Formats: sequence, structure tokens, C-alpha cells
Amino acid sequence: MSDAERQRLDLRTLLAAVEAAPPVAAVDVLARELATMLDATAVSLLITNFSGDAVVRMAHVADTRKTREGRNERTESLPLAGSAHEEVLHSQELDVRQLSDGWQLLVPVTERGDAIGILELSLPHAPDEDVLEYVESAAHALAYVLIASRRHTDLFEWAQRDMPFSLAAEIQRRLLPSAYTIEGGPFTVAGWLEPAAHVGGDTFDYAIDREYLYASLTDAMGHSTTAAMLATLTVGSLRNTRRSIASPAEQAGAANRELLESADADQFVTGLLLRIRLADGTAEIVNAGHPPPFLLRQGRAAEMDLPSDPALGVLDIQHRTHRIGLEPGDRLLLVTDGFLERNAARVDIPATLQQHAQRHPREIVRELAKNVLAATAGRLRDDATVLCIDWHGPGESRDATAGATRTRATT
Repeated sequence: MSDAERQRLDLRTLLAAVEAAPPVAAVDVLARELATMLDATAVSLLITNFSGDAVVRMAHVADTRKTREGRNERTESLPLAGSAHEEVLHSQELDVRQLSDGWQLLVPVTERGDAIGILELSLPHAPDEDVLEYVESAAHALAYVLIASRRHTDLFEWAQRDMPFSLAAEIQRRLLPSAYTIEGGPFTVAGWLEPAAHVGGDTFDYAIDREYLYASLTDAMGHSTTAAMLATLTVGSLRNTRRSIASPAEQAGAANRELLESADADQFVTGLLLRIRLADGTAEIVNAGHPPPFLLRQGRAAEMDLPSDPALGVLDIQHRTHRIGLEPGDRLLLVTDGFLERNAARVDIPATLQQHAQRHPREIVRELAKNVLAATAGRLRDDATVLCIDWHGPGESRDATAGATRTRATT
């Protein structure tokens, strides 16, 4: 490649064009710039839907006379099962394949392990290594463009919705972290919530600081907006105290007092609250009336012996802190009781953990969600929520090849 061609593929030029565009046009501008730089015949973003079973191709319709007001977006939903898009999302490998009329590139759009979607390009000629390296960098930049742009527009949120949300579901979604997965050096975290037809009040959350990884999984009693509002009170309290550098026991104490004061006498919340010291893997866990977590260690998985204290909002007590030492390679799995109701209980969690020990946490939580839907024929009586935490060890990280983009060629 000549110096002029390398200058043409300068990522700074691409980002400058995106920065100058309004948030709703950022992806369109990036696609147009990429098409110009690479002589591509087509460039599009495919974003994963909220169900995790399809990707949605986003495209702008300029003529609003042909659309409903405010809905000048055309989306195409592509089922993932058995597709090349599914393989790219799972493997995080760049897929290059020759078609009858040119070449197609499918590039994972991922940020810190959170698989956001796929950048799809059609090229008239076979891409060389410089082009492949450039589109990988462009896809990584696109992940940050999406994260920044979606703070200012509902465009991407609208595209991801498979069906209308109830008010309770809207509230519940706002309680979840903006990214369901994070690769954080010594740890990887992934969560998933499979909602029942009527929201059951489940939430998961995580945060990191320089010293600790904090995580929680909670289940507010009841359904619909009652459960969603109770979950809002609980998560708000937990985040407020966590941001004051509170321990899990202190977080539980504050949430417990708030529920005793503000919630009805028959309302309560179960939960697992934990924090892991990044320097040595020491974990502090509070069990407030919740099913205990599972631990996968050296290929064997089992439910942990973690005694439970009363749920939050039941008694004015001090919740106990249980301490365990995590070892490199350990996997913690937290679930809500949606996995334990009569039909869902047929999902063998320890066997699933053992069978898929080498898979990424984001794949484990999706696998468990798929299994619980199959066991209940898609009719969940309660939300089924799962949080998976891999501990790699101080100074370690997930295998560099596991989350990195690699190239797979298909002719």
C-alpha cells in the first residue's frame, strides 16, 4: 500500500467526520466515510436486539412522506441462529468471505467484551492486510461512537426493541447497567435478564474502582410496576452507598433501613451483594434471603454453602458478611429464583457450568437464558436473571485470544 493510500485510511479522518455529525447521524456518517475510503459498495451496522436472538440492520429513510412521523428508520431483523452473524458475535472473529459479486466483511463491534453488534461491508475486491487492520480499528471506534451517541438519542434503543415495553419493563431496564458485559483485567463480568411476561423485579449491577469489583443481584417481590418501583428503591440505595465506598454489609444495612421505612410491611427484596478485592481475590458476600451462588473451580461446579440472612425490608438486623478466597480460574454464578421454579429447575446449572467451562461469560449467561426458556416453553412465571463473574487473578486477564478480533476467511 502506498503512503497516499495509508493516509487515506487514517482513522483520525474517520473520527473527525463522525464528531462533526449530530448523534442521530453518527453511524450514517461513519458508514459513508468508510465506503469512500474503501471503495465499498455497501456499509451497514447490525445491532443486537434486546432478546439476543437477532441483529437489526439499521438504515435511514430520507423521504419522511413514506414513513410515519418520527419513524423514518427502516430496520431489517436477521435471526442469529445458525448464521454467519451469530458465529462472528460468538467468536469475535472478523469474517471474510468471497461472494459471487465481490467480498463481504463481517466485523465484531465490541467494547471491553460487550458485543454490541457487527459492521458489515461489501467490497468489489479482495481486502489486503492493511484494509483488514483498518476495518478492525474502525469497528472498535464505532463501538465508542455508539456508546457516546446513544446518550443523546433513542434511535438505537428503538431499533433494539422487539416488542413494546410495558411501563414496568421500561423502569426495570433503566436499573440495569448500560453494558451487560465487561472485561476488566483480573475479572470478566456478564449478566442477563430474561423477563417474564409480567416484570418480576429482578436486577443485576456491577461497578469497579481502583481497589474492588462490586456486584449485586436482587429480586424484588411482586410483579409489574409494584415490583419495578420496589427494585428502584433498592438499587438506588445500593448505588448510593456503594458510591460512598460502602462494604456489602453497609450497603445491605442502608437498603434494609430504607425498605423498612418506605416500603409496605409485606414488601421485601432478596439479594446477593458482593465485592472482590482486586489485589488478592478476597470476596465479601452478603446473602439477604437469596439462593446461594454456584462456584466452578478446577472443572467442578456446585452450589456454595452460604447461609442466608433475612431478606431486605423484613427485620431490622445487621446482615452477616461471608468471606471466601477466589482462585485464578474460578467462576461465580449468581441466579434469581426464576431459575429455580418448578419447570425452570430442570436446567442443570452445575452441569452447564462444567460443560461450557471454556466459554466466555457472555455466552454462559445467554446459554442459561436459552435453557430456561426451553424448560418453561417460553412461559416464565418469574424473571430469570443471572450474573457470571470470572476471576483471572491479580495482574491477569482473560486469555488475549479469547476476546480479541481474529480473522476467519471463507470462500
